[in-house]
Parts: sequence; structure tokens; C-alpha cells
Amino acid sequence: MELVNAVRKRVGLPVLILLVLAIGATGLLPGCASNLATGERHLNLVSESQEIAMGQAADSQVIATIGLYPDSALQRYVQELGARIARNSERPNLPWTFRVVDDPAVNAFALPGGFIYVTRGLLAYMMNEAELTSVIAHEIGHVTAQHAVHRMSEQQLTQLGITAGMMIKPDLQRYGEYVNAGLGLLTLKFSRDDESQADHLGLRYTVRAGYDPRQMVDVFDMLTRVSAVDGGGKVPEWLATHPSPDNRSLSIQKEIDTLSINLGALMVNQNSYLRLLEGLVFGQDPRQGFFRGSLYLHPELEFQMSFPSGWQTANLREGVVAVSANQDAVIQVTLSPASSASEAARAFFQQEGVQGERQEATTINGLSAVSARFLAQDGDQSLSGRATFIDLQGNTYQLLGYASQQLWANYENITTSALGSFQRLTDPAILRMQPMRLAVLTVSQRVSLDQLARQESSPVTLETLALINQIESNAQFNAGDRVKIVKGEELVFRSAK
Repeated sequence: MELVNAVRKRVGLPVLILLVLAIGATGLLPGCASNLATGERHLNLVSESQEIAMGQAADSQVIATIGLYPDSALQRYVQELGARIARNSERPNLPWTFRVVDDPAVNAFALPGGFIYVTRGLLAYMMNEAELTSVIAHEIGHVTAQHAVHRMSEQQLTQLGITAGMMIKPDLQRYGEYVNAGLGLLTLKFSRDDESQADHLGLRYTVRAGYDPRQMVDVFDMLTRVSAVDGGGKVPEWLATHPSPDNRSLSIQKEIDTLSINLGALMVNQNSYLRLLEGLVFGQDPRQGFFRGSLYLHPELEFQMSFPSGWQTANLREGVVAVSANQDAVIQVTLSPASSASEAARAFFQQEGVQGERQEATTINGLSAVSARFLAQDGDQSLSGRATFIDLQGNTYQLLGYASQQLWANYENITTSALGSFQRLTDPAILRMQPMRLAVLTVSQRVSLDQLARQESSPVTLETLALINQIESNAQFNAGDRVKIVKGEELVFRSAK
């Protein structure tokens, strides 16, 4: 972790960290206030305006790091649905923002100030609008109860700075245990009491918005099933960041049983929801790059590169990162804003505290490049490494490999070899790869899920199809039933570990 801390200092702090440190420097006195949603009194060092500012700063980083799913209709739908639910909460005047992020993980998360995110992976596993409502309402509950703000107040405000430091910027990478692209790392993990409270509030808001709360139980059951299966999306991060005790569904069901309302009159909205899922990208999107073992391929940008075997890797929106098994060396690849390799090299070596050897204009696998060793000094910490800049298809890539000065000799050869493996991707089969997508079919006659999967040549397992439809693998459908099917070519790739 010393290397991690040194690099963080060297490349600068993200906006959110600076904001948090500024808040800490104001000398705010501890205060207790009664929460409108829960009625509880908590230590609170963060004002509402500061909470919103933190959320806004982090929101821009989420967009840059993970990316938004490029479907304006789906984004508008989730924003309108979320806003409708939030209006029924105790904090209706927050600048509520609801987004769909482009990630296959089955996940949802909230940031302070009213910023809520659901992944496209989660949407694929939802069966109706009421289910999605219950998830969004749960996340709204975290915000109205100010769980993140309370955790920050109790654990010191700078802890959020540590969390924010996990998010990639062009010059700030995740390291070690952070290299897993898990969205849950963008928020503080909540206690089981917090989760139970968010469940309670989510149930409240779901009913207030006019939706059937019984669908919330189905969501918990689905998440539990998906957590045990490596399906088309990732094992749901939601269960990692939202601890789920065995009796969670039972607890919600007991609370639902106490409601003195006609549940049958509340909304579910299945057909309208399923129509929105038509064409949704399912699983990993190969156009955004993927790993085959330690080989990284990017069909959209038309390049490939081999990373050291056994290193932890992460394919992130703004770059690719690899960390050595001992977490003491890093390789990173990012796009440079410079117009050429020589311009990018000059900008890099002109940074304060960075010393470079003679920059060498060369070619790497037929591509114009500039490469040189560098030394970066940070107080009593010294980093040694190699910086390589390569031109390809009108883009300039910055490739960095580094470790502490004391350990660089152990990693120089393997790192230099990795940087030198960068080359143009020419395999036509890889260049043509497209993501799998959801199709929603209306069954014309009685048919089993297995028969339907074979008829449609679905590339995913029968178990995955059962999961996204929240049914068993041996399910039978009748004429008129609507079924989610995954279509496209089977994608054979995996993340390197």
C-alpha cells in the first residue's frame, strides 16, 4: 500500500478528495440532527449542500469511470421512474439523479445527495417495473436515511477520499484489491442495520409510488440465485455491497403482510417494462475491450496487448490496469489527449517531479512510438518505470509501467516486454465481434424454455435464461407468454486473474 499511496500523491487527488479535505478543514463542529425518514438522531458533520456537492463531484467520476449506457430512451425512463419514487420520500427537494451505467454487473448503488445508479446488468434480470421500483426505492432509502453521511461522520470524512481514490482518472488508477471494477467500491459499505432500514424505507416508497411491494421479495430471491451462478452478467455486486441475511426476504414479507391495502390494485407493469429491454446489451460488451487470459483485445480501437501472466487486471472505461501479484508494480494503458506520441512524451516528461532519460523515437510492431525510462520523486518515495507513447489509427496511447525504485529491477524486463507487445489488432473475427443482446419474444404455442432456447439458437446456458426470466430451467410457456431470450454469437472471453 505504500506504493499505492505514493502514486496517489504523485499524480494528484481527484476533485472529490479535495472537496472532502476542504470540508474537513472548515472545522465543522459535530452536531446531531433528527432524520426525517427514520426519526433517529445521528452525528452529522456534513451539511445538505456539502452532501450534494460530494455527490455531484462523484457523479462526474462515475460517468468517466464506468460510463453511461448509450440509450437515451432507457436513461429517460429510469430518470422519470426514479424521480416519481423520490417525490414520495422525505427528501423530495434533493437534485435526484438516476442513471443507467454501462456495466454487466447485477448492481445498483447510491451516492450522497441523491445520485442513484442501476446497471444494465440489473435491468436485464428485472421482470417488471415494480421490481425495478423496489431496487431504486431501496437506494433512495440509503440517501434519505443519510447512511453514507453518517458512516463518513463516524469514520472520518477523509475515508471518502480513500474511496474516491479507487476511481480511475487518466492519471489515477485503481490498485491491488481495487482492481475488480466492482461498483460497490464507489460507496461505503453499509451495516446490516442500515440495509434493513433501507429495505423498510424502500418498501414505504414503493407503496407510496403505487407499486406492488410483493415484487421486492422476488428481487431478493433472484439476487440470491444469481449470486450462486456465473451467468451472462457478473455475480451480483449488489449482494456484496448490500449484506443479505438469510431471513431478509422473510422479514420483508412479514412487513408486507401487515399492510392494510389492496395489493392487487397496485402497479406491476410487466409488458411495458419488457418492451424497454428489447435490444439491451447482455453480458460483457466486446466492443469495449476484453481479456482472453492475459491477452487484451479491443475491437473498437483495433489494438491488442499482452499483460504479464498472473497479474490482476481491470478493463475500465478510461484505461486498462494491471497490478503485480504482490501489488508492488503497475502497468496502465490510457488514451492521451496529445496529437502524437512525441507531443505526449514531451507533456509527460515536463511534469514536475518526473525525470526522464533520453526519449527514444522508435517503432513498436510497425507503429510510431516514443519510449524512455523515468524516475518520479515524491518526498522520500521514488518510483522508477518506463513510459511509452504509441500512435495508432489517429489515437495516441500512453503506456506506463512502474514500481518503487528499489524493486524496479525485478520488474523492468517483464514490464518492458508487456509494453512492447502493443500492436494493431488484425484478426477479422475479433474485429467483427458484437455484444449479445436481449430479445423479448411472445410465445405462439406451448413450448418449454429448452425448446425455445434451441429454436432461437441462444448462445447462453439454459440456466442463464431461467435466471433472467426468474423461472426454473424446466419451465413451460403458454401461447401469449413473453420470454426474454439472449441472442448473438457466443462470446468466449474471460477476465485475467
